[in-house]
Amino acid sequence: MFFLKKSLGCFLLVSLLGLIACSSAPKDDEAKRTAMCKVRYDKADAAFKEGKFGRVKEPLEEILTLCAGTGYMEQAQFLLAEAHFALEEWIEARGEYGSFILNFPGSPFIETAEFRKAIASFNMEYHTARDEANSTIAMKDFERYLSNYPESPLTDSVNYYRALLMERFAEREYQTARLYYRMEEPQAAVIYLKEFLEVYPLSKRREEAFFLIALCYTELDQFNAAREYLEIARNNPPRNVDPEEFKKDIAKAEKKIAKAEKKYEKRVLKEQERTRQRKNDKKEMIF
Repeated sequence: MFFLKKSLGCFLLVSLLGLIACSSAPKDDEAKRTAMCKVRYDKADAAFKEGKFGRVKEPLEEILTLCAGTGYMEQAQFLLAEAHFALEEWIEARGEYGSFILNFPGSPFIETAEFRKAIASFNMEYHTARDEANSTIAMKDFERYLSNYPESPLTDSVNYYRALLMERFAEREYQTARLYYRMEEPQAAVIYLKEFLEVYPLSKRREEAFFLIALCYTELDQFNAAREYLEIARNNPPRNVDPEEFKKDIAKAEKKIAKAEKKYEKRVLKEQERTRQRKNDKKEMIF
């Protein structure tokens, strides 16, 4: 009986120790995982502070894969976005800032993330002859930032970038108009140029647009309109063109208008003469 009680006691003791060990094992594993995440984050943070941005990405990506629930996800996501930003990897930076904004909307870094996401969008590859989707995305990002933080001290910076984006859009419209002019489609060019002047009145191409409209109206044989816009161009010289060279361009345009008008008048006289001749021929046929 004594042996049975002793055996039972040993069994209960072993079972209790097993339960304690099993219950503490997950806590130990979690503590080890958190410590591992801390080591990786400290390594990435030190590399970032030393300006070794390329070495930051691998440990941070490991944290984002392995360290959910450890308290390091927020810092890792933001620091990874910052590393891409510092390396001018704009597409990756925008994506990481976007993920950060989505996953951590209450973070104290959220305003910085939204601003830098917009900057990354602005810096993504852009050519006026191609789709301006990146510039459209950037404009939306900046407008969202201003909507969310209307009192931000960065408002002037945001408006500066928005003005640059507007100039990008304006440049695309202006180049489209020039293309129509070169393709000998002056009517289409005039339509684009007038819309350009209405939508982008502050564009640096504004003065050049007046001059180009004058040339288009010359091609359309609308000489009064051509002279009207040439006079506007004369009174608004382009900011990026040498004044003396611009005067020469104006003089050439005046000669071009005068020459085109004379040719037009000759064509009209010839057409009138042909019309009279046809009428006379018909009369002779009748008699």
